[in-house]
Amino acid sequence: MAEVRKRVRAACDRAGRRPEEVRVIGVTKTVPPSLVRVAADAGLTEFGENYVQDLAAKKEAAPDATWHFIGRLQRNKVARVLELADVVQTLEPGTAGDKLADLAGERSQGVVCLVEVDFTGRRVGVVPDEAEAFIDRLSGRPGVECRGLMTVAPLGQDPRPSFRALRELRDRLLDGHPGLTELSMGMSADLEAAVEEGATMVRVGSAIFGPRL
Repeated sequence: MAEVRKRVRAACDRAGRRPEEVRVIGVTKTVPPSLVRVAADAGLTEFGENYVQDLAAKKEAAPDATWHFIGRLQRNKVARVLELADVVQTLEPGTAGDKLADLAGERSQGVVCLVEVDFTGRRVGVVPDEAEAFIDRLSGRPGVECRGLMTVAPLGQDPRPSFRALRELRDRLLDGHPGLTELSMGMSADLEAAVEEGATMVRVGSAIFGPRL
């Protein structure tokens, strides 16, 4: 964790940013609850989990942390995600997203979401040209608080163009959606490029917890 924070600070220095602007989300995919507890005791305050079936046990290991759901939403598991996650980072058009909005609107407290953007046209998320219309539609749904955008850089390619494109898309949308401030992008291998391009959240797994088992 100290090494990750050092990398974030160095990238912020190069970009003229403050390290406090970047939140490190510890990705717990394949990480046992015992190690989650160790990370929380060491000062990590935010975690991200891909699998809703694992989220409950891991949240018990760090109950005071902020928990982000970073897996693909499935319609039959949306209710459980809403029970366990503080932030849903992978909102996209479809029946699962519609159900999340419906259930969130019925709750006394809504859910904070990020919209996942796909720059390849072949993966998960909304394509950039349709992002504004999707966010406009979300804005009319009580219970869904859209705070920003998230992306996963294309595998095997320079991640910087995707990170820059996400920031530029967010900036274009800010006039109509002033609450759209968060940019979740960058992982263990490319967090420096993400921070230099404006990330407010980096999702870091192996650089904190070691190689996946």
